[in-house]
Amino acid sequence: MKKCCILLCLMAVVFSSAACGKNDTQARASVSEAESSVAKSISQPDATERLETVDVSSADMDSTETVSETMTESAVSDVTENTTESAVMSGAEAVPETEPGETAIRNNTEENEVTNMNVQVGDVVFSATLEENEAVSGLVEMMRESPVVIQMSDYSGFEKVGPLGTSLPTSNSQTTTQAGDIVLYNGNQIVIFYGSNFWSYTRLGHIDNLTGWEEALGSGDVTVTFSLE
Repeated sequence: MKKCCILLCLMAVVFSSAACGKNDTQARASVSEAESSVAKSISQPDATERLETVDVSSADMDSTETVSETMTESAVSDVTENTTESAVMSGAEAVPETEPGETAIRNNTEENEVTNMNVQVGDVVFSATLEENEAVSGLVEMMRESPVVIQMSDYSGFEKVGPLGTSLPTSNSQTTTQAGDIVLYNGNQIVIFYGSNFWSYTRLGHIDNLTGWEEALGSGDVTVTFSLE
């Protein structure tokens, strides 16, 4: 529309120049100026058109950025999920499943572990260090309930033996006993030594300090009390 208006103006200028008696040189100069104006108008787009172009480019950039952001968020989400799944799988392999009560039982066992007991002969109390086996565990459970009192008889001048009243698990082995040894014989008898013997026993413990041990046992029957410290 604007180009047509400019051409009409150009023609009007030419005709006006001719009518007013302008010379041919002036007319050509006017035409040249008009053509220059037209060329400038053609080479420089309208401001409105430039704004529309900028708006379209801006819209395209916004759309591109939106797509880029969506793709980035999706990629980050996928990486996070994969990493989480990998960590969970690694953790499952590294940490074995534990039953709810296992930890509590283990901690309670460690806290209540017994390594010593008292052995009272008459009025004298001796300390004994316990072995680690099932027979000792059974004896400890008995002593938890109440002290274990046994009437013991002398045998062959090197030991005292008496009935426990129940049977305990055995792990017998051929043993050369020494003074102070405490053993389980035949699964249901306790034997304490003030001499030496060689037989198949299950070891229970040993007196820590033998000072006065043989004198306390004497040569006859005695009452021996086993209890926890």
